[in-house]
Amino acid sequence: MLRAIPRAIARPVLRRLLVGAAASIAAAGSLTAMPPAAHAQPGGGPDRDHLTVTVRDAGGGADGTFELYCGPHGGSHPDPSGACAALERDTRSTEEVFAPAPEGGFCTMQNGGPATAHVTGTWAGRPVDATYDRRDGCQISRWDRLVPLLPGLGGDGGARA
Repeated sequence: MLRAIPRAIARPVLRRLLVGAAASIAAAGSLTAMPPAAHAQPGGGPDRDHLTVTVRDAGGGADGTFELYCGPHGGSHPDPSGACAALERDTRSTEEVFAPAPEGGFCTMQNGGPATAHVTGTWAGRPVDATYDRRDGCQISRWDRLVPLLPGLGGDGGARA
């Protein structure tokens, strides 16, 4: 059998429960109301991802030194949105996006042309200093994985139109 709780006791207890529940809901709501970028990258200003990309011997007007900023996208890079999207896609994978080709790997003996690239800066809070060329199949694959950060090149090593 249930006994009735006197009002003098029930009201203060109920009020404390409601105030506690409202405070918890408000705190949880403020966390979910933050934009996704606020969760991923504190600050957003000077701490945002920044890379300097230097491309040589690619031909077709693709040579030069370009600045790239991600979060928000910008800089002098010809396709900042595409470059940032390619980097973000590869960053979510298990591979390190700027890792060199594995030592001792089996690579096709093909030459993708004289193009070289050097990427420096900061990505995902880590320093970057990576060099790219197209001297064999492994290096060509590594380069192509970063298009459009690096220029897309045809089979002769020249820039695609």
